[in-house]
Amino acid sequence: MNAQDLKNSILQLAIQGKLVEQRKEEGTARELLKKIKTEREQLIKEKKIKKENSLPAITEDEILFDIPESWEWTRLGQLTSIFGRIGYRGYTKEDMVDKGQGSITISPSNLTISGKTNFVNCSYISWEKYQESPEIMTYNGDIILVKTGSSYGKCAIVENLPEKATINPQLVILKYLLCNVEFLDYSLRSSIAKNQYEKFVIGTSIPTFSQEKLKNLILPLPPLEEQKRIVTKIEELMPYVEKYDEAHSKLEAFNKKFPKDMQKSILQYAIQGKLVEQRDEEGTAEALYQQIQEEKEKLIKEGKLKKEKPLPAITAEEIPFDIPDSWKWVRLGNLFNISTGMTPSKTNPLFHEKGDIPWITSSQTGELRIKKANNFITRLAIESTSLKIYPKHTLLIAMYGQGKTRGQVSELLIDAAINQACAALENVSNNINIRNYILFFQMYNYDISRTGAEGSAQPNLNLDKIRNILVPLPPLKEQNRIVAKIEELMPFCQQLVK
Repeated sequence: MNAQDLKNSILQLAIQGKLVEQRKEEGTARELLKKIKTEREQLIKEKKIKKENSLPAITEDEILFDIPESWEWTRLGQLTSIFGRIGYRGYTKEDMVDKGQGSITISPSNLTISGKTNFVNCSYISWEKYQESPEIMTYNGDIILVKTGSSYGKCAIVENLPEKATINPQLVILKYLLCNVEFLDYSLRSSIAKNQYEKFVIGTSIPTFSQEKLKNLILPLPPLEEQKRIVTKIEELMPYVEKYDEAHSKLEAFNKKFPKDMQKSILQYAIQGKLVEQRDEEGTAEALYQQIQEEKEKLIKEGKLKKEKPLPAITAEEIPFDIPDSWKWVRLGNLFNISTGMTPSKTNPLFHEKGDIPWITSSQTGELRIKKANNFITRLAIESTSLKIYPKHTLLIAMYGQGKTRGQVSELLIDAAINQACAALENVSNNINIRNYILFFQMYNYDISRTGAEGSAQPNLNLDKIRNILVPLPPLKEQNRIVAKIEELMPFCQQLVK
């Protein structure tokens, strides 16, 4: 629950009669309504307001919830007189003047989200236009409410008015308030009022509702003394809501940052050999490495792999951090068979049209695990070119592209061909846990994109640079335990974001 939700809950409790207790000695709202009716009749006699048609009785269908027995449902038009700038009393650009040459004309921008008035930036209209509409001359203690535009329903009690003022056509003004002003203001900002505004609104491009509809808005009314106590309780609680807001904002910021930091820490521990313990019975990475080299040599002899020039020895200056004694720093080219694909000529429709063989381009490497292809080629394209279909669990690295595209790593979960912008890291041994290296590259965000990228306008990687990338190699069983531990912990990180 954020601070606004908490405010809404407090207001909801307030207008349902659940925020403060009811006291018999304070009378009833029915008695208050009789007094209000008498006061309105006096205002009519004094010609301060006009006599209007009686408002319709409130039906059972309109009542939204139960209220205390001492309360009454009432319409806004029974509690106040509502005025607006209508018809010929509107104004044009010609009526606008500089400060000092007319009165402030209050607009929705002078109402803050928190329900206050702010007169730092004001527009002004001529004195002639100001005098033309005395009923909307604005004074401290009036309530102004937006009836037209995207901020409809926003309202505030006028406070600290610096100069004479009136309202613009987007607003209405509530005068001759016959209940507690603060209580009515809170009621107009509550969910019960907002829900009715939604029903009042007509039009789509410029939402608006009429003063007549506003008069018919229904609100629960407590006895006057209880209204005052409700306002006191709300104002007593609001400073705590503000403190809650500050704490909640900090918590949200923490929750957004912490899971990412936590993920990074988990993966940092993983690749440094600190996430799970080392076990002597699982052997060493050196023995695993030699086994992988023997398997690669066997495939070369069988003509299934091409022999490549030896990769340079790893120097002490290249090693970025310490790893356990049972681990080994190796180059990617010593673990995987690394190659690339191509794009069959697009001028030959027989290569692309009605293709059924998945063909992956670098634009798809943003997917951590590629389950289906966005593009396809034909069997003829494979047979007529040097294209190869790579088996599932091959790793792909995007070599070309701007920004985040270059260096993205994905795991193929389907057999597929690739284009020349992708490097394929084919597992030629059963002694490598592919998930271990997916997590290493993609989730730890190992910055392949800066590893020897060349060029400025279109910085690229190449196969030699990728073959020379350094990675830590744990024993196979430890690789499996690392992946299992990471996959156990990551859901907890994700839950913190929700």
